[in-house]
Amino acid sequence: MTVAHPISKAWVTTGGTGAQNYDEFADDAEITSIIADNPHSSLAVEMPHLAPDSLGKSFADALPDAVARLALERADGSYAPAEQVVVLYRITGEGEPPAYGLWTMVDTDQISTRADEPGLVIRNEEVFIEKVRERVALAEALGTLLSPVLLLQTTKGDELHAALAAAIETAGEPAATDIDQTGRTHAIWVVGPGPQQDELTGLAGGGELVVADGNHRSLAAQTAGFPRFLAVVTTPASVAIQPYNRLVSELPVPLDDVLARLRAAGATVTEVPRPARVPSKGTIEVYAAGRTFTLGLPVNTNLSPVDNLDHALVERVLLRDVLGLDAGDKRVSYIGGDYPAEWLRGEVDAGRSELAVLIAPVTVDDFVTVNLERQKLPRKSTWFTPKARGGLVLAQLD
Repeated sequence: MTVAHPISKAWVTTGGTGAQNYDEFADDAEITSIIADNPHSSLAVEMPHLAPDSLGKSFADALPDAVARLALERADGSYAPAEQVVVLYRITGEGEPPAYGLWTMVDTDQISTRADEPGLVIRNEEVFIEKVRERVALAEALGTLLSPVLLLQTTKGDELHAALAAAIETAGEPAATDIDQTGRTHAIWVVGPGPQQDELTGLAGGGELVVADGNHRSLAAQTAGFPRFLAVVTTPASVAIQPYNRLVSELPVPLDDVLARLRAAGATVTEVPRPARVPSKGTIEVYAAGRTFTLGLPVNTNLSPVDNLDHALVERVLLRDVLGLDAGDKRVSYIGGDYPAEWLRGEVDAGRSELAVLIAPVTVDDFVTVNLERQKLPRKSTWFTPKARGGLVLAQLD
């Protein structure tokens, strides 16, 4: 049995359409700038209200613009059609081992979010429902899935890794390549029906898969009732987890009151005479008004271990109890690992935010363990790298 299948109607980039996924940015203005520099970027379709010629429209009002842009991309040859294919994927960067993946379709009814729910696809993080609604609306308007869910093959990861490496070794020149913002090269090869395709889909979908990136996109597929969703199935050897930090644009009370509230909540607070940096597991660092503090946030022994992970403590103790902020509050920004500690401090120093919160990354082993136990990680706690690039392979919905 496999839960991975060929893409019945694919559109494969001929070059120039690749882009970061819509949720990888700290500032919407970055998306607008990217689209201005490259109108063929799939971000112009993925985030239509942020394209320069659609600014001022709501997401919903800009959906017809997205439909028109995608139609134009298909008509001008930016994408080539293919049927019943999977797509080999390799990401290479200087000083890094190659990362491998397989673009494929995965059965939506296999998604499991709790221990008593059967299924081989494990979704693991809380989500923001408004983002899910936007993904549903976009997919329904376009009749097409533009960016993949990144799935980690935990059962047959080593076998899949070896099979993908071997297949690419003999595949010849790629169908297309794309260079991302970090300088990594993303290359794809199309594989049609036959024994090789069968072998790869069998390995990709033959064991437990964990959602590494794309919790909103996978829930959108469920919400919309799509029988399958677009995915890149990758391997544990292909990925690492980087920090996922937070910025708070406005503190509800002065900094000294924040520190007093933290101590009253049972936290240890120590000021250190250096710039804030990503800490070791079990300690949080915060930066405000040019000052750095290390925090030991109190755990609740009545809760499960996953509820006492660093990201959960930040959400529960610092944001909710001390600052009175819900995780979805617009004053809280979730900043992925592509943005270093220096960048976060710079946002505070420039006055665009009042507090930077730096958190140790979750380990890949901890991530897999939590998910196989069908527990749910806090929102925005895992920033996997390298990320699958959007706009390389599209799946037209049947």
